[in-house]
Amino acid sequence: MFQQIQSKIFLLEGLKTQVDLWKKADQKVVFTNGCFDLIHLGHLQYLAEARSLGDHLIVAVNSDASVKQLKGESRPIKNELTRSTLLASLQYVDAVIIFDNPTPLDLIRNLKPNILVKGGDWKIDQIVGAEDVLQNGGKVHSLSFLKGQSSSGIIDRILGGKTKS
Repeated sequence: MFQQIQSKIFLLEGLKTQVDLWKKADQKVVFTNGCFDLIHLGHLQYLAEARSLGDHLIVAVNSDASVKQLKGESRPIKNELTRSTLLASLQYVDAVIIFDNPTPLDLIRNLKPNILVKGGDWKIDQIVGAEDVLQNGGKVHSLSFLKGQSSSGIIDRILGGKTKS
């Protein structure tokens, strides 16, 4: 069973091949990205909603170095292997890839998903890769956002309000 989960974690070339197979079968590929440091209810709702928009969901996960760059020295809480494996274990996630850049733009340009999504706290014109996906005939969505659910907020509560949300 654990091998099935691990088989959903890809390197770029393998994922490009898989995406090509899905597209040849006329299946819609949805792409999203994030740190996913502490998986919470907001993540689960968001990922389920993202998957409902297409046939396959790819989740690009910021590497440990990338999270540290974006969130600060005390982050991530969980390492990239743990975060990617947790995401791959979800039934509605079809593929996971770790990326090291601050944004997933190179991945989006390489994979050319049919649909690009981010959480409702992102406006469409702020979503990295939106222009590329739209130019390729795809769609871009800002999905629901479950207020009060964020990894930063959870960490802040654990630490008794000692960090920024």
